[in-house]
Amino acid sequence: MGEAPDCCSVHLIDGDGTFNAAGLKKFIKEVKLRECGLSYAVVSIMGPQSSGKSTLLNHLFHTDFKEMDAFKGRSQTTKGIWMARCAGIEPCTIVMDLEGTDGRERGEDDTAFEKQSALFALAVSDIVLINMWCHDIGREHAANKPLLKTVFQVMMRLFSPRKTTLIFVIRDKTRTPLENLEPVLREDIQKIWDSVPKPEAHKETPLSTFFNIEVVAFSSYEEKEELFKEQAANLRQRFYHSIAPGGLAGDRQGVVPASGFSFSSEQIWKVIKENRDLDLPAHKVMVATVRCEEIANEKYSAFVTNKDWCELEEAVKSHLVPDFGKKLSSMLETCISSYDDDTTFFEDGVRTAKQKQLEEKLLQLVQAAYQLTLEHIRSETLEKFNKAFDSALSEGQGFSKAAINCKTSIMKLFDEHCKGAVVKQADWDPSKEREKLSLDLDAHISDVCNAKLSDLSTQYESKLKEALYGPVEALLQATNDETWPSIRKLFKRETENVVAECSAALSGFDMKEQSKKDFSSKLENYAIDLVEKVAKEEAGRVLYLMKERFTSIFNHDSDQMPRVWSGKEDIRAITKTARLSCLQLLSVLAAIRLDGDADKIQETLILTLLDPTKVAVKSSTSNDPLALSTWEKVPASRTLITPVQCKSLWSQFQKETEYTVTQAISAQEANKKSSNWLPPPWAIMALFVLGFNEFVTLLRNPLYLILIFVGYLLLKALWVQLDVASAFRNGFLSGMLSISTKFIPAILNLTRKLSEQGQTPNNPQITHQHSS
Repeated sequence: MGEAPDCCSVHLIDGDGTFNAAGLKKFIKEVKLRECGLSYAVVSIMGPQSSGKSTLLNHLFHTDFKEMDAFKGRSQTTKGIWMARCAGIEPCTIVMDLEGTDGRERGEDDTAFEKQSALFALAVSDIVLINMWCHDIGREHAANKPLLKTVFQVMMRLFSPRKTTLIFVIRDKTRTPLENLEPVLREDIQKIWDSVPKPEAHKETPLSTFFNIEVVAFSSYEEKEELFKEQAANLRQRFYHSIAPGGLAGDRQGVVPASGFSFSSEQIWKVIKENRDLDLPAHKVMVATVRCEEIANEKYSAFVTNKDWCELEEAVKSHLVPDFGKKLSSMLETCISSYDDDTTFFEDGVRTAKQKQLEEKLLQLVQAAYQLTLEHIRSETLEKFNKAFDSALSEGQGFSKAAINCKTSIMKLFDEHCKGAVVKQADWDPSKEREKLSLDLDAHISDVCNAKLSDLSTQYESKLKEALYGPVEALLQATNDETWPSIRKLFKRETENVVAECSAALSGFDMKEQSKKDFSSKLENYAIDLVEKVAKEEAGRVLYLMKERFTSIFNHDSDQMPRVWSGKEDIRAITKTARLSCLQLLSVLAAIRLDGDADKIQETLILTLLDPTKVAVKSSTSNDPLALSTWEKVPASRTLITPVQCKSLWSQFQKETEYTVTQAISAQEANKKSSNWLPPPWAIMALFVLGFNEFVTLLRNPLYLILIFVGYLLLKALWVQLDVASAFRNGFLSGMLSISTKFIPAILNLTRKLSEQGQTPNNPQITHQHSS
């Protein structure tokens, strides 16, 4: 018989009992059995050798099983078990053609393989066709009786067996009506069932518990071929929708999903070959376990290589992906739904457990991407916080208020972003990342707070420096009895103002009262250190300041005009006054007096250094007040210049200012000498007596008088021009040098003025008319 349309076959088990797993997988792929789920049926046929099983199947299901050639004699046609798809029948129906029983080719091994193949057919089939000769009905030694015994015996090896439909096909039916043949056949079947040994659990179990019995009859194919084909077509109709309620398939509770049929069949044959009892419920669980795990692994591998997942995973490494949770949840849902679809018909407990394992593997795979997303969210929200916080501070908001408001809003934003990253298949908690963000925000707030406080400290320290440094330096340089009281007053006023300003600025910070006090104390200490620094600097240059002061006082009068040593000044008194002022400067810079405690430094220095007599008396005794390293009642921490240093500085000061005093004395003596430029009285009397005749001559000649008068005027003009009196104040020599340098320019200047006066017009009116 040629191959029927849509038919596909495979040699499932060969004559040696070898299971063709690769061929079965190829067959299942070709007939697309995996897509059927539970919507498929398996039919098998048993019967004596050469009873026309293959012929019946080919006409009934349009298969292409090899048929026996009657002209070549009766021999074994089908070896092992063949499987084919029934063409044109829905649902998808698979038929197995079993090797005939009682064949001479197998000999003694016939019974073993017969039982194995029968048990395999009962385990995997929904419908079993039993092909038998009509003349064997009612016969004690008929060929069907060993076959039925085999079927019933192996059924006992199925723990919790499925209910199978047995269709007895009576071949070569005689004229005896089927109504008469069927009761006899059923009676034979019952007798065989009763005679088969059963386990205790099924001693009283009726045949109907395990089998639905159907009986059909076929005419002889060789004698009545057309009638045979008509009867086959009628029976074929009953296989349409065989799995529907009331159909031929019977009990479907133990059916294996189509995607697990290959594995299930192979495992059942393996158990049968090992001559072990077959526990169908346990086998069903085992098949479900293996197939569900295989499907789960397939879905996991497909997810790992999925383009959308790979792109999402790569994108998450570099930036925050919008709607990450929605996208990933959709991918996971698609993967898990696909698993559900492929495992729908497997045992619920197994498929659920494997689904849970698949979800765990998938979530373990994607958790790293989720963590990266949380890190991106934390990083972006932290950056937004920094900007918002800086903006709030620049707008003038109080630090604490800005910190609280910005942190609250940013934490809400983080929570919203986390909701967008939620994977609905997982119960991951972003609380750790949230806590980390909170700590980061607190750390940033703390850093900014410290920076702001540092800026405030620098700002107010600068204010203190501006308010104190210059004034304190000026006060120390212009020392008097009120120097340190003035410094204390200035220090108190400026420090209180700055501290008050700082306290107002600190009100915006959420600081403890003690912290604010510490901050204010720091500023006060800075102010103290600043004053002490200025005092130390001035004390370090005290010798220079003393010399400057001495020079200033010694060389200037009370109106700050330069002194002219005319000979009337009291240089001794001036020197003492200047030294007293310098000594006062030294005493002021000898110690820091911010606390206002009284001391005797100034009195000690005046009594010891200013009065030479007392110094001589003191030096004759061993108790020198300045031969000490500390001042009385003055701590070392407030001492700037020790008594010994004061004594040394004063000695050096006196040496370096002696020259100034000496110069003043020399100038005073020279001035006294130069101020006596007129000749002595006796010389004047001698001139008058000796020049009397010339005087009379002048009186007699008025022209001489006019010339003398003109000469007097000229000399007077030169006297004024040359400022002779001032030139000779510093001595005769210096006066002569000064006059010699100014004499010629004065003559030229006087001549020019006389020339200009001579050229001036006498009549103003003529000048005016000429101008007109």
